[in-house]
Amino acid sequence: MNDEAERQARMGRRELVTKAVRYGIGAAGVSAVAAASPSLAARALAAGRAAETWPWPYVKLDPQKTADLAYEEWYRVFCGAAIVSAVFGQLREKVGEPYTSFPIDAFLFLEGGISGWGTICGANAGSNIVTNVILGPRTVRSEEGMLMGSELMQHYASTAMPTYVPAAPKVKADIPKTVADSPLCHVSVGRWMKAANKELASPERRDRCARLTASMAYQLVTLLNAWKDGKYKTRGVVPAKAYGIQAQHDCNDCHGTNVPSPPAPKKI
Repeated sequence: MNDEAERQARMGRRELVTKAVRYGIGAAGVSAVAAASPSLAARALAAGRAAETWPWPYVKLDPQKTADLAYEEWYRVFCGAAIVSAVFGQLREKVGEPYTSFPIDAFLFLEGGISGWGTICGANAGSNIVTNVILGPRTVRSEEGMLMGSELMQHYASTAMPTYVPAAPKVKADIPKTVADSPLCHVSVGRWMKAANKELASPERRDRCARLTASMAYQLVTLLNAWKDGKYKTRGVVPAKAYGIQAQHDCNDCHGTNVPSPPAPKKI
């Protein structure tokens, strides 16, 4: 190897290690891979560069097919990862990278309102992951991804769901619709459990969440398709701009009459 080739190889390995540290991958392990396989290192670097460029390539998807996939995937990886899988799984086949390298199953932790804590519903979190990955985070592109995510959360909170009805339901019992009036898992599920008179572990509650996830996947792809066609006009809002503090639109669910008020902004 001549001096120039050696210099290029060193630079490639150094860049790969830098990327590895940035993304939380073991630098020592990546150095070993780079030394053993320069071509593999080059592919890893190319994937890293593609992942930093927004918007990610998107082709229009069928909302109904996406909903069907999300319904099935809920029974494998639950709400949040099912949303990500239903969209990115198709884009892996239709587009390839950077979706091929995206760790879909890593988002299984979104189940149960994030690790079972009943906070943001995984269907909302998964939808926001998709919009902010495809459209790009507002720090590097615009607020489109964030605002589409916000619009989806408002849809979740204000719509009687689930709207999706599977062609081959895993549970054939009646699944009533409820309005969550909140983006939170424990409020949404709790309201449905009260209306349906079913326990958390019941097959009906499980199927309700699978259908709700499918309902959100359908709406997500509907908005993404409109964006792809250049016809998307967001109805999403950032609550903090209205309330002076990060908030959901129905504070009384958790706070009752004791809703905290932020201090008035200082005059400049």
